[in-house]
Amino acid sequence: MKTLKGKTAVITGAASGFGLETARLCAAAGMNIVMADVQQEALDRATAEIEAIGAKVLPFRLDVAKAEQVEAMGRAAFERFGAPHFVFNNAGVSSGGLIWEHTLKDWEWIVGVNLMGVAHGVRVFTPMMLEAAKNDADYDGHIVNTASMAGVVNMPNMGSYNVTKNAVVAISETLFQDLALVTEQIHCSVLCPFFVPTGIHHSERNRPAEMAEDMKPTKSQLIAKALGEKAVTSGKLTAADVARMVMDAVAENRFYIFSHPRALGSVQTRLEDIMLGRNPSDPFKDRPQIGENLRNAIRSAD
Repeated sequence: MKTLKGKTAVITGAASGFGLETARLCAAAGMNIVMADVQQEALDRATAEIEAIGAKVLPFRLDVAKAEQVEAMGRAAFERFGAPHFVFNNAGVSSGGLIWEHTLKDWEWIVGVNLMGVAHGVRVFTPMMLEAAKNDADYDGHIVNTASMAGVVNMPNMGSYNVTKNAVVAISETLFQDLALVTEQIHCSVLCPFFVPTGIHHSERNRPAEMAEDMKPTKSQLIAKALGEKAVTSGKLTAADVARMVMDAVAENRFYIFSHPRALGSVQTRLEDIMLGRNPSDPFKDRPQIGENLRNAIRSAD
């Protein structure tokens, strides 16, 4: 996509983090914006800000895990602005702990948001975009799905998060190939950020009541939360930096978006493990003290 003015963006997780920063860029570029988020108050504030920039905004409160809510957003977006040109399936939540300690509700919650939220966005909006392309030779569109470095490197004590983000990478790579079968007018990208201050470490505040657990968090889950919060809040790259990377990738039709290219060494090691039939390498081999501290913390007596 080379021209944005007058076109329409759909952004989930639009009230904070990457979503809000991307909405700011889209508004500055003259786009109409469908802003979707699960937090009503944050969505109201974000909508007012983006409208003040001059953009036409359709705010929509929804839980991306709910198929009927994403479908309703799709209908509302089409009625207001027509087929979108840029879809950013960005909403996500975090989790951690030893993989066998995730409860059924833990799995249902994170799979619903991180995986099915993206699947619903692809399922609802791609047909609209393809129909628009069929009817207009000048139409061009782009879909971006937010995964994570956890989608290409599987760190310990992050089980369900790793699973969902690996799946988002798989959805995105398949979408890239499938689109290439049927059109030259619509493309896609996958965003794989590392540690960036976005507020994702506070995901539990938006966990639906029906997904709430009566059980106390396990020790490994508390450790994961503490380490995750420290890592995320200490990130030097900002959400605004990543949003600019997203829009640059859309303009350049570039598929992989890595916020921290230096971390790709771990990806190379993982792929070499697969190619050479090696057991998975120690993810902390370059920073052994971190791995030792994590093992000691989990193995220590309660």
